[in-house]
Amino acid sequence: MEGEPEKWILMVTARTPTNIAVIKYWGKRDETLILPINDSISVTLDPNHLCTTTTVSVSPSFDRDRMWLNGKEISLQGGRFQSCLREIRARAQDVEDKKKGIKIKKEDWQKLHLHIASYNNFPTAAGLASSAAGLACLVFSLAKLMNLKEDNSQLSAIARQGSGSACRSLYGGFVKWIMGKEDDGSDSLAVQLADEKHWDELVIIIAVVSARQKETSSTSGMRDTVETSALIQHRAMEVVPKRIVQMEKAIQNRDFPSFARLACTDSNQFHAVCLDTYPPIFYMNDTSHRIISCVEKWNRAEGTPQVAYTFDAGPNAVMIARDRKTASLLLQRLLYNFPPQSDTNLDSYIIGDKSILEDAGIKDMKDVEALTPPPEVKDTILPTQKSKGDVSYFICTRPGGGPVVLSDETQALLDPLIGLPK
Repeated sequence: MEGEPEKWILMVTARTPTNIAVIKYWGKRDETLILPINDSISVTLDPNHLCTTTTVSVSPSFDRDRMWLNGKEISLQGGRFQSCLREIRARAQDVEDKKKGIKIKKEDWQKLHLHIASYNNFPTAAGLASSAAGLACLVFSLAKLMNLKEDNSQLSAIARQGSGSACRSLYGGFVKWIMGKEDDGSDSLAVQLADEKHWDELVIIIAVVSARQKETSSTSGMRDTVETSALIQHRAMEVVPKRIVQMEKAIQNRDFPSFARLACTDSNQFHAVCLDTYPPIFYMNDTSHRIISCVEKWNRAEGTPQVAYTFDAGPNAVMIARDRKTASLLLQRLLYNFPPQSDTNLDSYIIGDKSILEDAGIKDMKDVEALTPPPEVKDTILPTQKSKGDVSYFICTRPGGGPVVLSDETQALLDPLIGLPK
């Protein structure tokens, strides 16, 4: 290590998207290495609307590894963080920054300490795959800092050891996590099925039903399911392998009716397996069920699916509309059934791509109040029956790209002079 002793700081900032599984991962065959009992497929969400930004820095002046999440210092002692740090340090290469006069030999990485700051632009641990984006971003940014030679698929096998679904956030578009057969997990990694431009008509609307942390974490929920559910083995051995093949084909052919049917039925089966766990796990709530009913009624009335829905381990609904026109009609239905409280600012109730709101012809709360019942609803819902305030807010987004390094230093979360959060 050369350069002015004890003073220099080297930093990298990256941004990584979150992802939503359309064929679910639920259950591990190895808890430590995080090896799943089935393959899964996900859609990466546009990082402009849902992402984790992480700054990683190294300096001889740092006396220990430290991490801040959304501004608060958190412990790095957890086994999952340690696994990722260990795996990446072991693969670190020589690094030279000629401009700053810094040289780091690969063996020096074991002795140097890191400062890490991470920020999610969406609720953490509310069932929006924040751990997926977070761990993927940690691994991706550290790999850039330490000049790793591994490609994103190989990096995904490291991210997997931090959070299973994190491996799928190392690519944009449509991603498959191959469960793998090896005991050491070397073949359990993510591959891209198609990039985000392959099927760019799709529009995604997320109903954030509750931004609270969930009662049963995914980790303990999965463990309980594998130990107590009679249905889980049938799902993993018989059902999912067929669905994976069908879903890959639906994505390749941009076959929305097949895509929607598979996404909805797989989400429903995942939650059925949670109910089959003892004691049962309830991730969805009454609002989640009403959203399903609203989508199913419309799909049935049209005779072909307009919208797919999928729920992860939480009550939030992720709805995928076949195109922009459909998304604007979906938003009208959602605002009719789940209007905001009267004093809510519409601007904070619909976030992300607000242009969908314009397509739906909605400018303000008066327009929301003037919405008429959709044709598939036979009886007008009385204002008293509408679920005011049951949805915290909606996020409008689309399929998006994979991780990127942010070269603009103003986007760094750590101060370049002292290596502490800004």
